[in-house]
Amino acid sequence: MYTPNIPKPPVLSVSQVTRYIRDVLQSDPRLMTVFVTGEITDLKKPFRRDTHNYFMLKDSSAVISAAMFAGNARSVVFQPENGLKVICRGKIDFYPPSGRLQLILEDMQPDGIGALNLAYEQLKRRLEQQGLFAKEHKKPIPRFPRTVGVITSPTGAAFQDIKRNLYKRFPCVDVILYPTLVQGDAAPAQLTAAVNELDASGLCDTIIIGRGGGSIEDLWAFNHEDLARAIYQCHTPVISAVGHEIDHTICDFVADAVASTPTAAAVLAVPDRAELMVHYQSLHKNINAVVKNIYETRSKRLQNTRRMMEALSPQKSFDRCEGNLKLLQNRMQNAVDRKCAECEKSLQAYASKLESLNPLSVLARGYAVAEKDGTVITAASQVQTGDKITLTFSDGKTNAVISGE
Repeated sequence: MYTPNIPKPPVLSVSQVTRYIRDVLQSDPRLMTVFVTGEITDLKKPFRRDTHNYFMLKDSSAVISAAMFAGNARSVVFQPENGLKVICRGKIDFYPPSGRLQLILEDMQPDGIGALNLAYEQLKRRLEQQGLFAKEHKKPIPRFPRTVGVITSPTGAAFQDIKRNLYKRFPCVDVILYPTLVQGDAAPAQLTAAVNELDASGLCDTIIIGRGGGSIEDLWAFNHEDLARAIYQCHTPVISAVGHEIDHTICDFVADAVASTPTAAAVLAVPDRAELMVHYQSLHKNINAVVKNIYETRSKRLQNTRRMMEALSPQKSFDRCEGNLKLLQNRMQNAVDRKCAECEKSLQAYASKLESLNPLSVLARGYAVAEKDGTVITAASQVQTGDKITLTFSDGKTNAVISGE
């Protein structure tokens, strides 16, 4: 029987097969740079920019392993998460130890929305949920600050606008510039350090942080999470003055006050001297009017009180009683004098009558009173010759004897 000489196929090890597959894939230029769109799934841990990340990409009918190493992960500004549809750039590779075909990613962008916009919305939502935007945490801006700190670029127009308007509105304020970058990769760290150092120094009553306007890329340093947390923890009130009119940065939401432009920040930070003068002149006028009204009202009250006190004064009563007493005294004196005069007149009349009836007066006309044994002799028959009698004349008495002749 004839047996053809058919060569036997080589027997390959697993390692040889996997290396061959990898060599074939790596030699195909179409697989060296591919763009793949799909939905992130099976991301076991939150995506991190400082380490390797492994997950799956899927569509409605297939799935493929994907890996993004730390060197490329640092350039991803948004937060990849399960369920997010993305567009990836990378290369197809085969990993022999696990026998797995995988997509090694070099870049990743969200599908249908810009990466910066998505990163902004993700950070905004997360910080808002953590309470960094809460109104109750906002600190009031001091009415009359002694020193205002400004964090911005020293060469930009923003600082000149802020300084000019601060001095114009409130010349007595001091301004401290903390120079930083306001865009680029190094800007977030410098801005964060500036907020922390100015706050810790205690030199400022208010801090203004900002810059002029620009694109979302130019303003991206003010959307950094570290800066947002530094402003939230700052004890000094912070005014965000990023020069944009429509959109807001994360810095705006976490700051204590927001100004649409650097010039508007100066308006928020200090009062206007001219307005203060008008205000205080009005207060002075009102105070004078109030003081005058109070003075007049209390003066009238004092006068009324004085009149009441005078009317109710013990001295007044004493004077009135003293007057009445003097009047009564005068009336009594007059009455006594009048009575005395009347009595004196009556006495004189009685005296005249008595005088007319006074025996001595009769005797003074040459008469005498004869008495015998103390009895007045009124008839001659009462005496006899030889009786001793007493004769009383007007100027004295004498004894006599009755004779017979």
